[in-house]
Amino acid sequence: MKKKRLFTIMTIAILFILMISGCGRKKTDVDQWSRINHEKRVIVGLDDSFVPMGFQNKAGKIIGFDVDLARAVFDQYGIEVDFQPIDWSMKENELQNQTIDLIWNGYSKSAEREEKVLFSDEYMKNEQVVVSLKKNQINSFADMEGKILGAQNGSSGYHSFEEQPKILKDKVKDQTAILYDGFNEAFMDLKSGRIDGLLIDRVYANYYLSHEDNLADYSIISGDYESEAFAVGLRKSDQILAKKINTAFEELKKSGELAKISTKWFGEDVTK
Repeated sequence: MKKKRLFTIMTIAILFILMISGCGRKKTDVDQWSRINHEKRVIVGLDDSFVPMGFQNKAGKIIGFDVDLARAVFDQYGIEVDFQPIDWSMKENELQNQTIDLIWNGYSKSAEREEKVLFSDEYMKNEQVVVSLKKNQINSFADMEGKILGAQNGSSGYHSFEEQPKILKDKVKDQTAILYDGFNEAFMDLKSGRIDGLLIDRVYANYYLSHEDNLADYSIISGDYESEAFAVGLRKSDQILAKKINTAFEELKKSGELAKISTKWFGEDVTK
């Protein structure tokens, strides 16, 4: 009898724990705008080394074009933005697990990603290029034949590299790329000669090299990859949140604030 009673008590305890954990489990099938608007807080996931979109400065503060843009968007709703550095290769998982509310850091829109996330309206164009030292005499993708290439893990550039092998993958050494978590280490390896070229977003390349003292030592090479567009990544269920972001984009364009933010980081309005 005692064993039976103990078994009953343990069963009830387990069911209670499961019930409590079930109540606390986050749901991903409900639009999160009401929660975000109530809490007055939204969490943006980013790669904090992606200059100039979102990155840590020397003081450890996260700054950048997308940082300013996200704050300007949510200022219209009185909502504070928290920026959460994440493993960029796991960004969609972080979004679905609700560790973050948005992916917003030079996030390129693509058909593959549209299967996983809901995108906001596009706000900037971009393309994938190869950066190399001029001494390497690489002036086209064809010149990467047998050369060592670097790329960022989880980036749209690396996805294009894998999905469209004839453009670049079939040319480089071992038909593969050395993968990096961020571009800072990649540029160090480019300078040291460990890699011959780096597949990278043009916006990053332009900004990074414009701040290098030896800009004349580098080449930026365009290829045949299609141009891309940056947009904000949301969960499929966050339809209202997406509309709020898109409405704010329109207001920032009309007021000239979007052009002002762009000029601050790029010296011109690159959002047209």
